[in-house]
Amino acid sequence: MKKTATVDYAKRIRRDPRICGGQPVIKGTRVPVRTILASLAEGASTEEILRDFPTLSEPDVRAVIAFAATSAEEDLPISAVPSLT
Repeated sequence: MKKTATVDYAKRIRRDPRICGGQPVIKGTRVPVRTILASLAEGASTEEILRDFPTLSEPDVRAVIAFAATSAEEDLPISAVPSLT
C-alpha cells in the first residue's frame, strides 16, 4: 500500500450554523459530510460521488474519510484487548 501524507480535513470541511444547520459540509458547498459518508457506506466509488456532486473534488472525498476516521478515534472508546493466557 502506498503511503501518503495525512489529509488535513480542516482545510476542506467547515461548520457554520448558517449553512445546513451547522452540519459539517465541504467548504464552498452545501454538501454535508454525512451525505458523502452515506454514499461511501452504500458502496459508491469516489468517481460516482464526484459525478453526483460535481462541485466536489477527489481531495474533498479523502478529507471526509479523514474527518470520519478522526471523529471515530475521538468518540469511540477502545475496549481492552482480551488476554490470551
